[in-house]
Amino acid sequence: MFLYCLSALESSDTDNGLCGWIIVGLSILLMLATLPLSIWMCIKIVKEYERAIIFRLGRIVRGGAKGPGLFFILPCTDSFINVDMRTITFDIPPQEVLTKDSVTVSVDGVVYYRVQNATLAVANITNADAATRLLAQTTLRNVLGTKNLAEILSDRNEIAHSMQSTLDDATDDWGIKVERVEIKDVKLPQQLQRAMAAEAEASREARAKVIAAEGEVNASRALKEASLVIAESPSGLQLRYLQTLNTIAAEKNSTIIFPLPMDMINKRSHIS
Repeated sequence: MFLYCLSALESSDTDNGLCGWIIVGLSILLMLATLPLSIWMCIKIVKEYERAIIFRLGRIVRGGAKGPGLFFILPCTDSFINVDMRTITFDIPPQEVLTKDSVTVSVDGVVYYRVQNATLAVANITNADAATRLLAQTTLRNVLGTKNLAEILSDRNEIAHSMQSTLDDATDDWGIKVERVEIKDVKLPQQLQRAMAAEAEASREARAKVIAAEGEVNASRALKEASLVIAESPSGLQLRYLQTLNTIAAEKNSTIIFPLPMDMINKRSHIS
């Protein structure tokens, strides 16, 4: 306990002045006079994911944040604030954004951040969480306002990375580290959705017609080559007749049409 009293005196700010030193000394004497009951008021515990910022006579004590584990405060003169160091997530509410090509879209997202410097998060800003949330909303509108609709729909990763970099730079003085930003959903007006759907359908139909035309061209070329081959070998035509007959018979039809070459009929007429 004596060593703790010495450390408390050493950590006291020299700018407190004579009055401050007197108050701190009286606080130490009061603590010593009320031992061992006062020890329960002086010992504080912070969890593994927390840090404590101690204020002595309104000033942050030297040494910065305390924890995790046990630390001591002086009664009557010290107060402390616990700061959560874990990663915090929050949703960015849907923002109505006018894109670069004058299209109104509704975009929302999610931000992951954590407190990197507990002292700055307490001393430099009133509410770091609320400030980060508001800054994320304005940053989302500002970044998307420089993009057209096609870029917003296709380059979500690039937009998220740009937002993360901008937020991280802006919150550095608050002791905040923005770890990740993600774009969740992009909502388009119903009229624009119908127009884009009609445009996509027309594009698909045009591609289908082109593919069908290319297939017809390839088929005609193949038929031309087949006719040239058959013309060179008359027996090949007979084999083609037999193959056609086999195909018809496989379908279990009651009527079978068997084609005969015209030269066979002409030969029979000459014989008779």
